[in-house]
Amino acid sequence: MKKRMIYLAVFLVLGIVGMATWTMTARAGYESAEYKVIESDGDIEIREYPDLMLVSTRSELDAQGRDGSFMRLFRYISGANEADQKISMTTPVFMEGETGESDVSMGFVMPKEVAVEGVPQPKGGGVEIRKRKGGRFAVIRFSGRLDSKLAKKQEAKLREWMESHELEGEATAEAAGYDPPFTPGPLRRNEILVRIKKAADAASQPIQGEQ
Repeated sequence: MKKRMIYLAVFLVLGIVGMATWTMTARAGYESAEYKVIESDGDIEIREYPDLMLVSTRSELDAQGRDGSFMRLFRYISGANEADQKISMTTPVFMEGETGESDVSMGFVMPKEVAVEGVPQPKGGGVEIRKRKGGRFAVIRFSGRLDSKLAKKQEAKLREWMESHELEGEATAEAAGYDPPFTPGPLRRNEILVRIKKAADAASQPIQGEQ
């Protein structure tokens, strides 16, 4: 009985390690939105983002795409655009609005090469091309299944940190997800981003952000 429990424990550990390795490998296969880290404090960072081009759609049900929002964007990058162009998937998926609630905007980041050459217009309605203006953001990173409750908890933690560092943020926040829906909660990379109204220490020297 004891030997069986040892075998089960070993298989469980190997399974977790295997899943974690697969998740990191899969995530590394996607181009990720660039940023520079200005300051880092545990799970919280101050980042500088450039302007990004997004293809976006509004969700009428929730930010998980259960109303078809994710598939509308996926069809666009699969060729449902005026150039009939297939566009590579990138990370993260940005969500503006209250995660898990109605009236959320979901956006895919356009690859850098596509953004430079010109983003093709979508075919049909429900999808638009827009610019996400760059700037300085306070960002908190966390795992788990991203829903309204978790998003609010992490946003509150981030804003408390910002207040303690005398940083003024915009009233609204963004959420960002980096993993496919089937990725286990503990292995998921989620983020909440709050745009900073006043710049952080101007003397800080940015370093290249981890992707």
